[in-house]
Amino acid sequence: MDHITFLVVVVIVTALVFDFTNGFHDTANAMATSIATGALRPKVAVAVSGLLNLVGAFLSTEVAKTVSDGIVDDRLVSPAMVFAGLIGAIVWNLLTWLFGLPSSSSHALFGGLIGAVWFSAGSSGVHFDTVAEKIIVPAVAAPFVAGLVAMTATYLAYRITANGREDTVRDGFRLGQIASASLVSLAHGTNDAQKTMGVITLTLISAGALGPGSSPPLWVVTAAGTAIALGTYIGGWRIIRTMGKGITDVRAPQGFAAESSSTAVILASSHLGFALSTTQVCSGAILGSGIGRRIAEVRWTVAGRMAVAWLLTLPAAAAVGALAASVATHGDAGVLIATIVAVAFAAGVYTASRRDPVHSSNVNDTPERFSELPAAS
Repeated sequence: MDHITFLVVVVIVTALVFDFTNGFHDTANAMATSIATGALRPKVAVAVSGLLNLVGAFLSTEVAKTVSDGIVDDRLVSPAMVFAGLIGAIVWNLLTWLFGLPSSSSHALFGGLIGAVWFSAGSSGVHFDTVAEKIIVPAVAAPFVAGLVAMTATYLAYRITANGREDTVRDGFRLGQIASASLVSLAHGTNDAQKTMGVITLTLISAGALGPGSSPPLWVVTAAGTAIALGTYIGGWRIIRTMGKGITDVRAPQGFAAESSSTAVILASSHLGFALSTTQVCSGAILGSGIGRRIAEVRWTVAGRMAVAWLLTLPAAAAVGALAASVATHGDAGVLIATIVAVAFAAGVYTASRRDPVHSSNVNDTPERFSELPAAS
């Protein structure tokens, strides 16, 4: 097996590992509010979400094209650079998962790629105009748009059902949440699975296996969809707890409004080819639903920690991607060293997570760090 073939295989495997972490990191986007309100049992929720993520992966490839033929110059990119970028993304995903922070897997991926390519090929290897147009501007706008839509929808939901029986209203919105959460999962697969498709396609283009501007082959679509679905089924319980219990005390009408708003924003961005952060959209929608409910409490300290993680994601992943590139671009030995270090880091994160395990049985518990505000009545 020659060097380029070995490296391409390593990159594809690493990309699917990232896709898996993307799945369990972002399960909360679709199912946190449904689990928090009791609309779906935790295990059922992640199973439904995983299946619909797989289906969503086959609905569009516009975002994949943005990744493979937009952010970086595929003429200057090597498989080693892509590998280094993926390492940066995986490291940031695992670190934020450990702390239960719903940061953007998408921005971690983009940051890792930008850092690796910028370090290795110079600034000419990065299309900063595309980065600004299709990543940074949507990243700033999307949480506010989703939050505003969710706030309005929540307010209207409570006004329209003000004279209804509380149990009837609750049960009705819980049924609605099953549909709206399913749509978020479908939209997530449509948007996020494509990013891994784009990375693998970029690798194949850089290795000469595909022509410039090629769309993802069917086997790439299938592999990426399967990886993100499996990760989703595992369930990122630490982040589900933060989004379901940390931002606000979600009630069924709020959950329905947040999920419906998120779906609309994510699907619109996928259609336009914007590589949107579904995490930021869903977090913004949950925050908006808390503001929209008159007596709801928003835990602004938790929201602030999330905002800091959002701001750090691109530069932090870029820094790790650049560091990995400084090693991985020196041949097979460099790739092996970077892999060993990344695996050791992942093992350390997993060991640390076992000190305070979060799973399907305790995901709806509210830890002390979320209790600076009393629960909404």
